[in-house]
Amino acid sequence: MPRATARPASPAREKLDIEIARLRGLDVGELQARWHTLFRRRAPTRLPRHLLFRILAYRLQANGLGDLEPEALRLLDRSGSPGDVGKLAAEFNQRKADLRPGTVLVREWDGQLHRVMVLADGFAWKDKAYASLTKVAFAMTGTRWNGPRFFGLRDKAPNERQP
Repeated sequence: MPRATARPASPAREKLDIEIARLRGLDVGELQARWHTLFRRRAPTRLPRHLLFRILAYRLQANGLGDLEPEALRLLDRSGSPGDVGKLAAEFNQRKADLRPGTVLVREWDGQLHRVMVLADGFAWKDKAYASLTKVAFAMTGTRWNGPRFFGLRDKAPNERQP
């Protein structure tokens, strides 16, 4: 049996790793100078060393490997309080959970793995087509379920969340 081997890192990735390793050895003044070089402005004066390092490392990675998706950046820009962030993130994840045809959902039920294929106009399970995940869940269990929630595509209700 052939062994899996790790692919060598690209020269750009190695250069990025070396640059971040260099940041680790810098003191606050040197990190502030690097900040000025990278951002073309002075670093916030009260920012502690560990945050200077993390922000610089993030920016170097984002510049080298690509930043967050524009939608994620907009989400962060709109957020205010931690509660708002949670609500916006849940909405963002719900939009991301839109299913494309060909996706296979897997759910264990009653000791068996069940595979459901997403179709352009519904879902297929056990060679039969269904209009919704709710109908698949009912056929599978004999009990009424919210289909997306049964397949783990929606958050739990607030009263069911763990403290």
